[in-house]
Amino acid sequence: MQAVVVRIKGGLGNQLFCYAAARRLALVNDAELVIDDVTGFIRDRRYRRRYCLDRFRIPARKATAWERMEPFERYRRGLAKCLAKRRPFHCRRYVEQEGINFDERLLTYKVRGTVHLDGLWQSEGYFKDVEATVREDLEIVPPADRLTLDMARRIRECNAVAVHVRWFDRPGGENTTHNASLDYYRRAVDKIERRLDDPHFFVFSDDPEAAIRALNLPEGEATCVSHNKGDDNAYADLWLMTQCRHFIIANSTFSWWGAWLAQYDQKTVIAPVMQVTGMTAWGFEGLLPSGWMQIPVGPTGRDHDAA
Repeated sequence: MQAVVVRIKGGLGNQLFCYAAARRLALVNDAELVIDDVTGFIRDRRYRRRYCLDRFRIPARKATAWERMEPFERYRRGLAKCLAKRRPFHCRRYVEQEGINFDERLLTYKVRGTVHLDGLWQSEGYFKDVEATVREDLEIVPPADRLTLDMARRIRECNAVAVHVRWFDRPGGENTTHNASLDYYRRAVDKIERRLDDPHFFVFSDDPEAAIRALNLPEGEATCVSHNKGDDNAYADLWLMTQCRHFIIANSTFSWWGAWLAQYDQKTVIAPVMQVTGMTAWGFEGLLPSGWMQIPVGPTGRDHDAA
């Protein structure tokens, strides 16, 4: 019996990347996919993230305590990592991501027995060849509350553009290194307005009021989506994003997935190209699908024309 035990961690966007890479690895190796929904969160004291994938139509079962390396999980995991690093990549039973760039070695890795997969694996390259299966698994169970359903109706009735503003650094603060610049959003909006007829912008953000003020979109052309609060309701905003036709994403895996999961065939997706490390990471090899429009953002916050 072969199995891939995937360690889910991070926010909702990163959890989806963890799952998608593991789903493909299990599928092509005819192995069972098992989800560790516990150990990736128990030491997250900074962000206090929780497992959020129960809102998706994922067919995999949850890991047992033994499959989560319990008891003494921290020490057993550390030992497994140490032993793995002494072996060639394709001989490891604990496969941990090395660096952030796309690592094609995972595509040819052969599962033998039970393998633990640990990493964020933030590229569609890890699951592009099983895209249809991943899309089926990651169908979101629609929210049932009236406010979200009414917003979805408004989105479907217009040429909707999802705009995501992620505030990694505090709005208006001195340090905005990790935020996509306002110039990026202005140029992205301009590109959308020149490409589309009568676009209406739906603004999603971890601070929606600050986002709508900063974007300063024309009155009557923008709607602030602000009623879904907290991590437990993040899936509802993601679902609303997928109802949109076009996208201006942030340097965020959350809106990456909102754009990727959307089914509209003629969608335009605009993404920032910026090198960021530390609190978050963005701009590394393999992150952005080739069909997305990219706007390079300069290191001082100024944007430069794409070739």
